[in-house]
Amino acid sequence: MTADEEPDGPACPACGTPNLPGRRFCRRCAAPLQTREQPAPLPWWRTVWPFRRRVRSGSGRTLRRTVLVLAVVGLLFAGFLLLPAGRYLFEDVRDKLGGTAEISPAEVTASAQAPGHPATAAVDGLTNKYWGAPELGSSLTCVFDKPFRLVGVVVHTGVSKEPQEFRQGARPTRAELIVTTADGKVREKAVTFTDKPGPQTVQTGISDVVSVRLVLRGASGQGEGRPIAVGEVEFFKRT
Repeated sequence: MTADEEPDGPACPACGTPNLPGRRFCRRCAAPLQTREQPAPLPWWRTVWPFRRRVRSGSGRTLRRTVLVLAVVGLLFAGFLLLPAGRYLFEDVRDKLGGTAEISPAEVTASAQAPGHPATAAVDGLTNKYWGAPELGSSLTCVFDKPFRLVGVVVHTGVSKEPQEFRQGARPTRAELIVTTADGKVREKAVTFTDKPGPQTVQTGISDVVSVRLVLRGASGQGEGRPIAVGEVEFFKRT
């Protein structure tokens, strides 16, 4: 052993052999003599969310993770909206959260009408006048200027909203709503009316509507000289 190898330095952490100061490896077992200092353990409360140690500022890791999460969420949301069920659910939520406003048709026609009870009486804003359908199968068609989101249809059946007068006329109990959209597609919805005076609401939730046809399929109180009365039909759009 030479003088410069005198064992007056720190002991090797692996085998315990003394080494000269400044050596990087043990002269006996070649184990590293200079080890990295381990950070002090965190106190217990720093190991519980949200007090965990954060990534140091400026590292960019947090930003990258945030961008990645937002991108994934955006892709999932876009894919959700591309599915028919996803679009329907999205629009349905908007219908429930948004407001509504009545919209009037630009043109109203009927396949048949009793004398003195034209088709226009069903959209004049009054329930003491009515469209009189001579027979079942008659239809009322309403055409609109611009496509819109049809949230619902309100129908007043019978000759009057007064109970006694209501029973004196024929009134529809079943009907069919045939809705046409701007792309030419047709949606059909069977409707059952309660046989009593007052407004009856039909929820629809159809976008880009350009026309609605109401076809009468069943009625109560029919008799000679009694047309089937539809007092008023109101259409509501989403605002």
